[in-house]
Amino acid sequence: MSEVCFYDVRVIDGTSTSIVLDNGNIEEISVNYSRGCGARALCGGSWGFTTAEGNFDINDAITSASELAGQMDTISPKEKVELKSMEAPVLKDIPVAEIDPQDIPIEEKVQLLKDIDSHAKVDGISSTSAVYSETSVKMQYINSEGIDCEYDLIRTGFAISAVASEGGVYQVGRESRFGVSGYELFEKNDVFALAESAGRTAVELLGAKAAKGGTLPVILDPELAGVFAHEAVGHASEADLILEGSSILANRIGEQIASPLINIIDDPTLHEYGYYPFDSEGVQSSKTTIIKDGVLNSYLHSRETAAALGGIPGNCRAQGYSSPIVRMSNTYIDNGDSNFDEMLEEVKDGMYLTGSRGGQVNTGEGIFQFNAEKGYLVENGEVTTLLRDVSLSGKTLEILNNVTLVGNDLKMHSGRCGKGGQLAPVSDGSPHISISKALVGGA
Repeated sequence: MSEVCFYDVRVIDGTSTSIVLDNGNIEEISVNYSRGCGARALCGGSWGFTTAEGNFDINDAITSASELAGQMDTISPKEKVELKSMEAPVLKDIPVAEIDPQDIPIEEKVQLLKDIDSHAKVDGISSTSAVYSETSVKMQYINSEGIDCEYDLIRTGFAISAVASEGGVYQVGRESRFGVSGYELFEKNDVFALAESAGRTAVELLGAKAAKGGTLPVILDPELAGVFAHEAVGHASEADLILEGSSILANRIGEQIASPLINIIDDPTLHEYGYYPFDSEGVQSSKTTIIKDGVLNSYLHSRETAAALGGIPGNCRAQGYSSPIVRMSNTYIDNGDSNFDEMLEEVKDGMYLTGSRGGQVNTGEGIFQFNAEKGYLVENGEVTTLLRDVSLSGKTLEILNNVTLVGNDLKMHSGRCGKGGQLAPVSDGSPHISISKALVGGA
């Protein structure tokens, strides 16, 4: 059997607390403690991977992964995998919780969530749901090259949804805040005002007009533009998708693919929800400029893809003990120098789209479809009628080239991103952006 040329192991100790309310009633309170590891071994061109939980021996996990890699390399040999070289990470500026959520009694957390929930119950709201979440993780990384490093991190947050319904039609308002911080998150955000805003949004949308579709100029708010940056551009720049042949950005480094006003960055060093000091391969986190002045500048890489394509690793992440894959962190369109009033003046007659209700993207074909939370008509440079059930769709590269103004009011929003069956905490953001023409869909 061939020799194993590399192995690594991540040991993770975690505690997570979750509280779920349905209409103000407790549906779930769970506190979970877990300890486990994920071990990888590389033999020629084959990876072996194994996980262990509870009381385990790291050496046994490495041996199991090594045997798997050796067997795979013998049965089905592949081209040898190279890994980009790396230095031991230097840990600095790690976020520290000002108030450790584990010091707050569970009763207090439940009461806070109930208070948030009650603030969402404005007149006209028929149902609410609220979630509190906290995780505390210690991550240790060890590999066969002599790297041994670890960090501790706390993430806290909440989400509130409110539903308004009438005559079989229903509308939802949502607000959430998640961060790499402790319980102080609830002091630094006006959580009751956010809850009321979720309630008001649902009620307003119930009385809003349905949008008419068409191709027209649009302004996107920071949340929807951030979702576009993440979904349509960020995923397409993940180097594993480039190598699989399922990205429109393959073989385009150095090409002008967007308006010169567009700069898209992925930065895991920012103290946002997607923060990490080093990735799941032990590589120190660093800022990557994906698009610089409209030119495709870099992909996001693991050590393997960085060696294959030429690039800098540091964007390889895993959920828990899962096998690491190329992922985004905090991805955003950087500030330009325009303001919202200039955009209204330029658009004249079009639409202003705000908030996000998800959507889908096909990175291989470079097409996307997103749903906005709200739409507004822009008539003669003024924001007028509220619209509901508005979608934005089109070709990623066309939209990037149709950006005519980029605002100076960058805002980040946090959430979780799914890929390969794994969820990872991320943030995305943008300033307001103006697009000369885009396809807007109605109900």
